[in-house]
Amino acid sequence: MEPTDGGARRAIFAPVDNLARVEAVVHRLGDAIELGLLADGEQLPGESELAGLLGVSTVTLREALMALRQQGLVTTRRGRGGGSFVSQPAVPAEERLKARLRGWSTEELRDLGDHWAALSGAAARLAADRTAPEDLRPLRRTVEELTRAGDAAARSRVYGRFHVELAAAAQSARLTREQVTLQTEIGALPCLVLSDDAYREEVAERQRAVISAVQDGAHDSAGALAERCVRESTARLIAVRLAL
Repeated sequence: MEPTDGGARRAIFAPVDNLARVEAVVHRLGDAIELGLLADGEQLPGESELAGLLGVSTVTLREALMALRQQGLVTTRRGRGGGSFVSQPAVPAEERLKARLRGWSTEELRDLGDHWAALSGAAARLAADRTAPEDLRPLRRTVEELTRAGDAAARSRVYGRFHVELAAAAQSARLTREQVTLQTEIGALPCLVLSDDAYREEVAERQRAVISAVQDGAHDSAGALAERCVRESTARLIAVRLAL
């Protein structure tokens, strides 16, 4: 698997916030690994460089890398050619994701859903006004890939990609950057709701409806459908959180 380029990598290695910095680094890199944004076997930047990219101290970074090693997501090699390397798990660590979800309150999840719905709804409305039919091919390919994805991690990657591609179809660089950043924050959490095959099919049908509305130039319908897709996923995540 080739390393991810462009905006996704910039978002992965952007400075983390000031709260619980070790946990923030663990979540950022751990989710990127589980979602395949960082390729299996890929060498991470050196400690000093990576700490600088993330805006943390080398001590904080080393603690985070130790936690990632304990989770089996990073391996360390000594000597010439050594360093920290991505060790992508075969399946997402469900318990780790549930522990991550416990860190979100239901109010925070609703707020996240509101932001996400606003971004995707605005992107769908703009795409309906601006996008030519041939520009919708990446979105169609992504939906078909979702229907074929067999595991929750693959489904989660494709689900997030759909929303980034929708923003790109709107021909808005700012919306696209915002969506990439949001997907990095959400990380692998959608794995917790996309393991259900029936819901996966439901999501695919809703995404097809968004594409059809965009192609027809029905911007209000496209926006409403995109928002509904996001709000349904957020509601399911909240239900999982309440059950923990």
